[in-house]
Amino acid sequence: MHLFAKLSAALARVPSRLLAGVVLAACMLPGVVIAATAASPAPVAEGDGYRYYAIGNLAAARPGPVEPGLMLVGGGQWPHDAFRWMIERAGHGHIVVLRASGAAEAQDEFYNDIGGVASAQTFVFSDRKAASDPAVLAALEAADGIFIAGGDQSNYVRYWKGTPLNAVLDRHVRDGKPLGGTSAGLAILGAWSYGAMDGGSMTSKVALRDPLDPGMTLVADFLHLPHLGHVITDSHFAKRDRLGRLVAFVAKLRSEGVADVVGLGIDEDAALCIDGDGVGRLYPGDEGGFAWLVQPTRPPARVERGRPLEFSDVRVTGIGVDSRLRLPGLEVQAPAFEKIADASHGKLVLRDAAPAAHAASR
Repeated sequence: MHLFAKLSAALARVPSRLLAGVVLAACMLPGVVIAATAASPAPVAEGDGYRYYAIGNLAAARPGPVEPGLMLVGGGQWPHDAFRWMIERAGHGHIVVLRASGAAEAQDEFYNDIGGVASAQTFVFSDRKAASDPAVLAALEAADGIFIAGGDQSNYVRYWKGTPLNAVLDRHVRDGKPLGGTSAGLAILGAWSYGAMDGGSMTSKVALRDPLDPGMTLVADFLHLPHLGHVITDSHFAKRDRLGRLVAFVAKLRSEGVADVVGLGIDEDAALCIDGDGVGRLYPGDEGGFAWLVQPTRPPARVERGRPLEFSDVRVTGIGVDSRLRLPGLEVQAPAFEKIADASHGKLVLRDAAPAAHAASR
């Protein structure tokens, strides 16, 4: 009988609380291959608070060296060139996908549709205790690249913030390995995150009308990533009209004494990829798209509960395919557009900006 068939038969007799650790350890044995199929497989294992999937050869040697990189994806369809950029920086090795809903869709797209990886694994979380599971942590420690899928970012905050998994994610990036996130996964990559902790989704209309609305649930001290130490991110940007809410996020944080925070929104179907030197390049979707850098030039005039935001002269710079964003100084070379946003009386008005040196007021 083939080794993997023997392993599967043996695992059927293993108590479920031990199953995941046994599978993950066994999959590292030479010759054990999780078969690649076009359809999402059934879970390879279920642990305490998570499901586990895998595809490819987990025991294969990584073909190339790893390099640092952050891939910020705005949600929607994946821009495959950006994912190829991340795969290259992962040395065409082993990708681990983290999520709190869905199944193996993202790992299958990595392995079957984009290709060029030795394996892809997925952990679908349903409980915070999984973020301390030794098998989960071991897989993340061994990962060449980690990708955080979309969904509901409040689950990521509840399940991961302040856990050993949180520390492993920070260490993964410090060790010079690539990390990416899309939609909800993008929302948690900045030094501050819109956590959606009330179960809703803040709109620009509500945020501009009341920047201290109870739904403005911003989270600090979660991930601690290089180059994003003064950034709050946002996704699905132009399509869901989120410029107003990102301006309000920045205003709220600045009113709380975070003097250097800026906003970075990414359009749906697009990605901003940041290399180890802090240089960001946009990979657009089929219909284009931008990254949007939101930089105040002065403090907000009014951030009060129940009253409209008053915040003027906020610089909004578009990052297109020919642009380059340099972090942490926030210089934009060849901007796609330059605007000034003024928030007043519950509305956001954009006007053309005079060309300027593209650095944040810090």
